[in-house]
Amino acid sequence: MSRTYTATGINLKAQALGESDKIVTILTREFGLIRAVAPGARKHNSSLGGRSGMFVVNELLIAKGRSLDKITQAQTLKTYPGLAKDLAKLAASQYLAEIVLCQALSEQPQEELYEILNEHLNRLEALPKTESYSILAHLAHAVFHLLALAGLTPQVQVCCLTQQPITPDFTDSNWQVGFSIPAGGTVCLETWESLRRGGEGERGRQKNPSLPSSIHHPNISSSSPKPSNQTVVVHRQEIPVISSRLSATELAMLQLLSQPEIMQSNTSTDYGWVSVEHILRQYTQYHLGRPIRSATLIDSYFAPYHDATV
Repeated sequence: MSRTYTATGINLKAQALGESDKIVTILTREFGLIRAVAPGARKHNSSLGGRSGMFVVNELLIAKGRSLDKITQAQTLKTYPGLAKDLAKLAASQYLAEIVLCQALSEQPQEELYEILNEHLNRLEALPKTESYSILAHLAHAVFHLLALAGLTPQVQVCCLTQQPITPDFTDSNWQVGFSIPAGGTVCLETWESLRRGGEGERGRQKNPSLPSSIHHPNISSSSPKPSNQTVVVHRQEIPVISSRLSATELAMLQLLSQPEIMQSNTSTDYGWVSVEHILRQYTQYHLGRPIRSATLIDSYFAPYHDATV
């Protein structure tokens, strides 16, 4: 006889199986990510029909199977009907579900991931319909927290090259800071330009050895005799690729995402959230190694402001 177990989980994905069943992918507190058959869920009068929908939280009784487990009982604990009634909220929720599906582990507890996802779905659902840009702000906030849980938080408080704090300068309308996805966060553009100019000069010296070198090893005096059979190796810092350039406002937004609550002022009107979400999206896709397909729905919804993205 098949063994049974209980779990509390939220549905993140469903696909048809046969004529009337569904395979549901569920994030559970107790066992992480599981895939289970919801028998007869596509029948009109099935008790599992509504309980196998997206973002439904159930208390489940599941029977172990040879290849796939089977849901035998489900008691709904919570639903998010407000997400399905708003295209932007639904797209943002699916966006988060895609990230969670990539991060979640199987056969081990995922309580913190489960709680973070439900917390941010609650926040998205509670947003007033009139505050469209709050959806982007809360989406960016949720993505940042998921990255932090996975140990992939982008560095936005200090420069990745110098490890010196970066403070946005609101007095200079032309002030910018770089953001490098491969380097892992913000980059002081002055330092980056200095490294780039140094790199170009070094490439020029390699092509023309007669040019004088301006790079010296710090531990070797120019007046000290050098043994003819000794090779001096100088390690140069790799110049990171600048993926985006951020204004003072955009950097301030990124820096505030580490807070438990998203800032409330201007979230409904500030178009800077388009840029912030786009930067975090590129960063997340780089680390996941795959695109976030639901992001195209976000782009469609906020299409009039695509020019604001970096």
